[in-house]
Amino acid sequence: MQIGVAYSEPGNQIWVTIEVPETATVTDAIKRSGILDQFPHIDLTKQKVGVFGRLVKLDAALRPGDRVEIYRGIIADPETVPRRDLADD
Repeated sequence: MQIGVAYSEPGNQIWVTIEVPETATVTDAIKRSGILDQFPHIDLTKQKVGVFGRLVKLDAALRPGDRVEIYRGIIADPETVPRRDLADD
């Protein structure tokens, strides 16, 4: 089946479409995608993953057309960052 795997950093995004077996898990797809080779600092034991924006576990089963996403950690606490008033733009 065909699925996508996505990862993004400031200035560098990747989204690959790959073929995986029908029994593939999120981990299988990430490993097969080659993203871990391109971004060796990704640590799947610490970083969260999801499918179409919904958090899932690494052993979650995939369905045809799924988009696996590897999330980066939050670097700024949204509670403490001043909000921009879009009305002033």
